[in-house]
Amino acid sequence: MQADSVNPNDQTQEPPENSPTKVTAPTPGPISPSIAATAPGQIRVIKRNGTVVPYAEDKIGVAITKAFLAVEGGTAAASPRIRELVAGLAGQVSSIFTRRLPSGGTIHIEDVQDQVELALMRSGEHKVARTYVLYREERARARESEDVNPTTENAITINVVRRSGDRTALDMERIRTVVTEACEGLEDVDAQRILTESLSNMYDGISELDVATSLLITARTLVEEEPNYTFVTARLLLDQLRTEALEFLDVRSEGQDDHQATQSQMLDTYANAFEAFIHRGVELELLAPDLERYDLARLGASLMPERDLQFTYLGLQTLYDRYFLHSNEVRFELPQIFFMRVAMGLALQEEDFEERAVEFYELLSSFDFMSSTPTLFNSGTLRSQLSSCFLTTVSDNLDGIYSAIRDNAMLSKWAGGLGNDWTPVRALGSYIKGTNGKSQGVVPFLKVVNDTAVAVNQGGKRKGAVCSYLETWHLDIEEFLELRKNTGDDRRRTHDMNTANWVPDLFMKRVFEDGDWTLFSPNDVSDLHDLHGTAFETRYLSYEALTGTGELELYKRVKAQDLWRKMLSMLYETGHPWITFKDSCNTRSPQQHSGVVHSSNLCTEITLNTSADEIAVCNLGSINLAQHVTDSGHLDTEKLKKTVRTAIRMLDNVIDINYYAVPAARTSNMRHRPVGLGIMGFQDALYRKRIAYASDEAVEFADESMEAISYYAIESSSDLAEERGSYTSFEGSLWSQGILPIDSLERLQNERGKEYLDVNLDTRFDWEKLRARVKTHGMRNSNVMAIAPTATIANITGVTQSIEPTYQNLFVKSNLSGEFTVVNPHMVHDLKHQGLWDSVMVNDLKYYDGSLQSIDRIPVGLKQLYATAFEVEPRWLVDAASRRQKWIDQAQSLNLYIDNASGKKLDVMYRMAWVRGLKTTYYLRALSATSTEKSTVIGDGALNAVATEIPSAAEIITGEPMGEPADVPEACAIDDPDCEACQ
Repeated sequence: MQADSVNPNDQTQEPPENSPTKVTAPTPGPISPSIAATAPGQIRVIKRNGTVVPYAEDKIGVAITKAFLAVEGGTAAASPRIRELVAGLAGQVSSIFTRRLPSGGTIHIEDVQDQVELALMRSGEHKVARTYVLYREERARARESEDVNPTTENAITINVVRRSGDRTALDMERIRTVVTEACEGLEDVDAQRILTESLSNMYDGISELDVATSLLITARTLVEEEPNYTFVTARLLLDQLRTEALEFLDVRSEGQDDHQATQSQMLDTYANAFEAFIHRGVELELLAPDLERYDLARLGASLMPERDLQFTYLGLQTLYDRYFLHSNEVRFELPQIFFMRVAMGLALQEEDFEERAVEFYELLSSFDFMSSTPTLFNSGTLRSQLSSCFLTTVSDNLDGIYSAIRDNAMLSKWAGGLGNDWTPVRALGSYIKGTNGKSQGVVPFLKVVNDTAVAVNQGGKRKGAVCSYLETWHLDIEEFLELRKNTGDDRRRTHDMNTANWVPDLFMKRVFEDGDWTLFSPNDVSDLHDLHGTAFETRYLSYEALTGTGELELYKRVKAQDLWRKMLSMLYETGHPWITFKDSCNTRSPQQHSGVVHSSNLCTEITLNTSADEIAVCNLGSINLAQHVTDSGHLDTEKLKKTVRTAIRMLDNVIDINYYAVPAARTSNMRHRPVGLGIMGFQDALYRKRIAYASDEAVEFADESMEAISYYAIESSSDLAEERGSYTSFEGSLWSQGILPIDSLERLQNERGKEYLDVNLDTRFDWEKLRARVKTHGMRNSNVMAIAPTATIANITGVTQSIEPTYQNLFVKSNLSGEFTVVNPHMVHDLKHQGLWDSVMVNDLKYYDGSLQSIDRIPVGLKQLYATAFEVEPRWLVDAASRRQKWIDQAQSLNLYIDNASGKKLDVMYRMAWVRGLKTTYYLRALSATSTEKSTVIGDGALNAVATEIPSAAEIITGEPMGEPADVPEACAIDDPDCEACQ
């Protein structure tokens, strides 16, 4: 493009007459632009000269077409392919703004350009996108050099329309204070730049809300060039929130006539706002009246307003949209009040409840630990459903089936994630004695489960979510594998429900041995589902023998490798069913004496017993591991111990305070009292230690950090048992026998066979001392550890999810709160230190999807340190998970990433997960072929068939090479959804 060509996103300009192909926009309707721009519900665009025009999708199409003209020449506009692509891209851009502003609002022309740029990149039109980016930069430089009179603050005469409808002069002094405070203490941010650019977008008669929005949008567009602007943007959002909340609560800062307050003024205002919030919340029947029992003045004095400044924009916007209490969509809860409200709810039954509330508040507000989303939603409210995960077993009769579906609806209503065990339900074609008919199998009922999850969507706060499990010997397993396919009879498809395989060890052995596998209907082999290990193998073999004598007529025999291939192919093609391992979960379960683990949960980190009269419940929270690594890169074990002790106490309190939507959940939770302490920010901790994820050092740190957490968590639960008493079913558990999670690996090895298990057994702590303590004092909780995915609470605290590697170093994250530019601040710091951070680097990162690998000027060491998820070989993820799993009494949500996917790679990866002793796996993230080629220039990204020569367990352990797989047609890549039910 030439510098004198038309601005591709100016919605008012026509193409020049001498352009190769003039693109004519449709004739506008009868509504004048000035009226349309101010009409209620309309989306308006602020141009660079300050005028406001209505948003017009057709002009977006014109702009995109011009971009194609610049790259492909004048014939591009005549191409049906280009016209269809342009229409689709324009629609995508429009849908983003309509989702963001469903009731209308104002956006800046730069925001429109940003979305066009992103749409071009996402569509794979990278040459067009790159040319477009460079053109924008060229035009920006040209505008800076143009000899025009810049608008100065002193020259502006702007009247603002207040919420009351009154008009008043724009308060420049306050705006300057707010922006200056927002930038205070942050490096490489420019308050004057935000002021100047924001003011150029304002106009006479602008609304009070649009003034604040203009400041926020200006700062937000700068995040990609300097990550610290995310804190600036968050603080500008905070200013909006303060005004909204203080006005609702009728609280004013000292000397203020209105309800506005700057950050410095909040130092003296927060305590008053807190007291007003508690009383108003109780009055509105949103908060529990018991909160008024606290000494509110004491708690208000304990609030730390400066901690409001640690939020990223994504974190605070997430809280604002979905967590803060509101009345008629008016938020009246401020961040520190939010954390104190959660802490008060968790401390209600403590003897020294005020002291404990302050202790809990300190932990939450420091971001050292964060409770799960249901706890953050509901703690301190009238209906305190604080638990995250619910697991059920479905009985093989209509009463049991529809009772389970009703339970799903009731539990989902209160923000619970669901895991259903459907293995007991008889298979297709099995005999029904009561009606003398044949069963339709499990699949039609799963369709009802799917639609129930869609219907009960928790009021828009979060997506209703369920995962259905089926054991691999079930006769309906082959149809179960296809539930998420986009083809076939839609009545036998579940497009919105997650599914998972519950895989016994014997099946994996048959895969290795190239043996046969027999499928049964569970009503014929009713005890199989309750057996595991050698007992399962013995009984399964006896049922196989009965098929030969004719005593079992309904069965099917398949090749184990063929079924395994289909499992992996469906996993790649549809993302489901996930692969989880029944025997690892049961053989290492501390609660074998009181039942059976029949499935995991929605996010595959919970492994608790279920039965007809017990719905398993787990209560989650996560330690921010990055906050427990010192500046010198060492794990701060003293701080970690203190954090774990308080966290375990908070999680245990959840059980007694909790609201239970169904009685069977209360029965189970009070009897066993399981909790799930996990971690987040593992990748950030590695950055602080200067360790690459794909390294032996990272694997060792996974081992070291999880051992410390395991030791302190078990010790803390035992201390609580001494104070409060052991859980009811403690006697007979592995705990009561002095068998800790690290010890249960020996039991797994004995049951499975040494040749099928390769795990590290090294230890650092004095475990013998802890074994003796547990045997003497007991355990307060049947289970204490589980690593959840933490998608949402990691956003709140501004760290990487759970145990995940960095997804991309620069990308746009989309969730229920909108779209957010996310930049890796650790990477930017290092690139600045090397003198490499500039606009060219930003554009290169956009082009290469946030990867450093193809950027020549990046040092090798930084490429290794900042390798993204698809650039980390899966074996590093599995090995690190294996080291963690030896310390965990439950499981971990382990996403697996793979680029240039092949059946051989999937085959090796999932069998390696089993051999390394993992209990479960979660999503498979597969990079599309086009993305792989762009960043690594290897392969075609097609999914190949599973290798004909199945590797042995020894080959998996030693990593010896295997034969090449055969080709099959390319399959689709897996999307990157955020599971939030366990957060």
